[in-house]
Amino acid sequence: MAAPSVLPYPNPNDEPQTGVLRALRHKNYRLFFGGQLISLVGTFLTQMATIWFVYRLTKDTRLLGIVGFAGQLPLFVLAPFAGVWADRVNRQKFLVLTQTLSMFQSAALAVLAFEFANKPDIAVPALIALAIIQGLINAFDLPARQAFLVEMVTDRADLANAIALNSTMVHGARLIGPAAAGLLIAWVGEGLCFTIDAVSYIAVIAALVAMRVQPRPPKEHGSVMAELKEGAKYVWQFKPVRVLLILMALISLTIMPALTTLMPIFGDHFGAATGHGAQSFGFLGTASGLGALTASIYLATRKTVVGLGRLIALAVGVFSIAAMGLASVDHFWLALLMIPFIGWGMITSFASSNTIIQMLTDDDKRGRVMSFFAMAFVGMTPFGNLAAGYIAHRLSIHTGDQFIGAQKTIFLAACVCLIGGVFYARVLPAMRDIVRPIYIKKGILPELAAGLNAVDEIVEAGEQK
Repeated sequence: MAAPSVLPYPNPNDEPQTGVLRALRHKNYRLFFGGQLISLVGTFLTQMATIWFVYRLTKDTRLLGIVGFAGQLPLFVLAPFAGVWADRVNRQKFLVLTQTLSMFQSAALAVLAFEFANKPDIAVPALIALAIIQGLINAFDLPARQAFLVEMVTDRADLANAIALNSTMVHGARLIGPAAAGLLIAWVGEGLCFTIDAVSYIAVIAALVAMRVQPRPPKEHGSVMAELKEGAKYVWQFKPVRVLLILMALISLTIMPALTTLMPIFGDHFGAATGHGAQSFGFLGTASGLGALTASIYLATRKTVVGLGRLIALAVGVFSIAAMGLASVDHFWLALLMIPFIGWGMITSFASSNTIIQMLTDDDKRGRVMSFFAMAFVGMTPFGNLAAGYIAHRLSIHTGDQFIGAQKTIFLAACVCLIGGVFYARVLPAMRDIVRPIYIKKGILPELAAGLNAVDEIVEAGEQK
């Protein structure tokens, strides 16, 4: 396959923008950053409250898996079609619609939690239905939001920094959300968490409405299926993107859903002696957020994408080994020491992969490529949620202890990820040979870009004679 088309490489005499916050010089991105930061705190409140609500009502790991499956399956099924749609529509207006629908969904969760707080026969089926609705919304929102980033950050040199700042924003909110959720759940119940989330969407909707975005040039479109096939062919034949997506899919199928689905069991186990399971659960989520935030800040300080491929291999190794450690300890404080390394490794691998894919992808295929990234990042987790809940349940039957079943499930998932990381490291040199010429063309390797500029000037002068 031919290498993707690229932007003209920059003049090496141009002064590069530096600084951890350099992407914030773009007004539209500043608006998005502020609004999304507020909204994400609410998102993490809802995420934590939902799984705790289910576990409190049922004490059943299988139902934890089913709720997760229901919420994320629509993204797996619909994301490729949503990616085609994201390449066709006005993404700004489209995101206003998806965020508004998400606000109403969170409000419905709040009503459910307040009215049926102790009625599992009603609450759990309704939760599953609302999870499916949110999954449908996310299937269209996520590819459009990822692709819209390029419209907010018009200088491609700031794109990697914007992606890293996005991750910093997410995990800064993750430091606040889980701990706050643990306290709110313990004091007033899950309903207030859902209410705060619904209100928080107002911030990001207002930010989107306030943006002034340059319209994309019109483009003729073929049929949806033809463009979907074009996007799939592009992803599969371009080896660096294909390998990264397969690695992300493996992580999302194994360790990520195992940790998310089974963490309430860890919180309940560690809080059993004090009766503060919800708080323990919240602090475990905050510890993961601390590691993730550290990773995001580090990535934001990087001035180049060069070296991210090796960093991904390191990150997969770190979080796999740390997860094995978490699955082997039986003390709350030791678990709190392990979890930040898991958060650091997972976010470093995902954010670095996102950055590399965004830098390599053709602009006219960005929505479709990011929809496949969404499938790999989120779309595989419903199957992982089901598998984690079922495996933990089966292992709990054999051991007579849900906590031991959860530990063994996480250990198995970590082993699979470690094997995947080893295979990725083995193909990394071949990927680098493909990516290097593209980086040169884009000026990411500036010394060689300077030589290319000089050659172009000579050729252009010759053509003018």
